[in-house]
Amino acid sequence: MSNPQEEAAELSKGAEHIVPDGELERRLAEGRPLRVKFGVDPTARDITLGWAVALRKLRAFQDLGHTAVLIVGDFTARIGDPSGRSETRGQLSVEVVRANAEGCVAQLLQILSPDKLEVRYNSEWLEPLDVGGILRLTSHYTVAQMLERDDFSKRFSGGHPISITEFLYPLLQAYDSVAVEADLELGGTDQLFNFLVARDLQRAFGQRPQIAMTMPLLVGLDGVNKMSQSLGNYVGIEEIPEEMFGKLMSLPDSRVATYARLASDLDQDRVAELEAASARGGPPAGLAKRTMARAVVALYHGTEAAKHAEGAFDRQFVRHEAPADIPEAQVPAGSIRDGRVHLPGALVALGMASSRSDARRLIKGGGVRLDGRQVTDEEVDVSRVMGATLQVGKRRFVRISPVESLGSFD
Repeated sequence: MSNPQEEAAELSKGAEHIVPDGELERRLAEGRPLRVKFGVDPTARDITLGWAVALRKLRAFQDLGHTAVLIVGDFTARIGDPSGRSETRGQLSVEVVRANAEGCVAQLLQILSPDKLEVRYNSEWLEPLDVGGILRLTSHYTVAQMLERDDFSKRFSGGHPISITEFLYPLLQAYDSVAVEADLELGGTDQLFNFLVARDLQRAFGQRPQIAMTMPLLVGLDGVNKMSQSLGNYVGIEEIPEEMFGKLMSLPDSRVATYARLASDLDQDRVAELEAASARGGPPAGLAKRTMARAVVALYHGTEAAKHAEGAFDRQFVRHEAPADIPEAQVPAGSIRDGRVHLPGALVALGMASSRSDARRLIKGGGVRLDGRQVTDEEVDVSRVMGATLQVGKRRFVRISPVESLGSFD
């Protein structure tokens, strides 16, 4: 696309903020690839549909010949981004951050092209900073400026603590832009303050200030809060098609158009049709939700996988049949004693609960079934379990095959 005005208009589609106005077109007119920065703090392993909103925009820049500069915040993740938070975030260990970073980068390549991609870890320039370097950074910003940020302002007014470390976070993120000489930084709307700090810091270091471009935040499956792994209201881009489709079908009708607009490749006319159908409620809203869910699953897994996922959803939730391809597993011998199965231990061993307390909570809440019948006791007869289909929640199934040896409870 050789016309800077047309290219700027294309790249600006869907953006919430572009600061300063008109600067994107001016830089595109220079006829060189822009360095477009996108930062990821690996505080968790999964890439969600929420992250994918900005990542897909980054891919659009790549497709037009620009360089995606991916900043993996292996240093800043140890602090944790306080954006939008009402309390101080706990710090992560180096080992946890490193493991998360490895998983994140691999998933990002599902969206980004390996061509025109530069991956940098911000520990490269932040770890060498000594006390003098940190003090030089802090000299460029005041406490009053930091308190202009909405979340800091609310916490300060409410008497909630703000650590000095959290004040440092926007400056360290801004220094990333200095280190890679970013032309433009891309992210969610909650990052606008940090992006503007980066403009000020680049100017202080004698660089041309970057353009700040933000994309809308995707609300999570609860329909209320920002999509977040910590809140459990997310869809990961690497989730299996059936899981992804099932989660999307749990979305409130009022959010279907938003997901169609931000998380799929559906055109705006189709999105408008889905929005109108969702507003009518009833069967039209249900069909709109299915269309959206198919489109999102197809984007990451292909059309055939999306059709298969919809069929699996119908078998399980419309016709109330068990899935066609249930995996088989044996109850661990250590969960059996005196002809009875200790379900909390078995659920943990089978990967269907994160801990025994989690398993007990699931049983108490009616979330565990054997052959479709709710289980209320923590111990059940072996004869009831062997050969039965064990179900946890709505989408986790395993068919229990016999075991040869019996052990004792752990």
